[in-house]
Amino acid sequence: MEAGYLGVGSMGQPMATKLVDAGHRLTVLDVNQAAMRPLLDRQARQASTPQEMADQCEVVFVSLPTLAAFRSVVFGEHGLLQGSRMKILVNTCTVGQKFLREVEAAMTPRGVTIVDCPISGGPSGAAAGTLSVMVSGDPATVEKMMPLLSLWGPTVTVAGDKPGAAQVLKLTNNALFIVSLVASSEAFVMGAKGGVNPEVLLKAISVGTGDNGTLKKMLPQAVLTRDFNFGATMQILKKDMDLAVEQGEELGVPMWLCRTAQMMIHHAIMAGSANDDISTMFRFVERGADFEMPKTR
Repeated sequence: MEAGYLGVGSMGQPMATKLVDAGHRLTVLDVNQAAMRPLLDRQARQASTPQEMADQCEVVFVSLPTLAAFRSVVFGEHGLLQGSRMKILVNTCTVGQKFLREVEAAMTPRGVTIVDCPISGGPSGAAAGTLSVMVSGDPATVEKMMPLLSLWGPTVTVAGDKPGAAQVLKLTNNALFIVSLVASSEAFVMGAKGGVNPEVLLKAISVGTGDNGTLKKMLPQAVLTRDFNFGATMQILKKDMDLAVEQGEELGVPMWLCRTAQMMIHHAIMAGSANDDISTMFRFVERGADFEMPKTR
């Protein structure tokens, strides 16, 4: 299949690579030339604009970090909306139900079907092909795309038959993850400052009721190593939690705990951490505690 991939950064590049590995021909585009190079070296073509990509490819995948970037490639000058050949737009970004419906409303009159396909698992999961893939949209189109989506991970969950349902599922996941990140940061700094080795904390909690995704991946990979390079920025974390709180409150759901986590993220960003890795939430708590956990790995 001839497909376009718009945005080949920390998530998009390994996901696009999985498509190339399976024999699909790709046209790619990213603001970062270096990010495209590994794919261009494998015979991918480079588009000069989103419109050119949509003129050449029936299927276009989008993996971008912000709503502003997504809005620009869809609605901007020489955007996807002006393309003549694209029939399916696969959104892998976390953008929220409201924005996705706006994109759908613009694309549908042009004969373009939206497949909503946010993913979870981080850059390491994208590289390993172990992402959790969430999808919603027209059932026939989703079925057509399923062989490609399943290249990204062993679990592809259909959230519903309308674009946007997968966004709600992803925001539910992200809200739980972000709350667990903030809580784990506070709890582990407390435990370590109280005299317990972080490895002992991890060993006990990982088989207890406090276990969560932060402890399974982020803590051993990025915090106990003191590398703080899990692969996403605090600015992206803010975007995801802002969307989750907005979605919950739009539905009339009290989001008290999510609001607290959101406040922590906003404070960290105001302190200068917008472009820091999300694992530096542990450092943010450490600074408040006047204590630094030891490197154990």
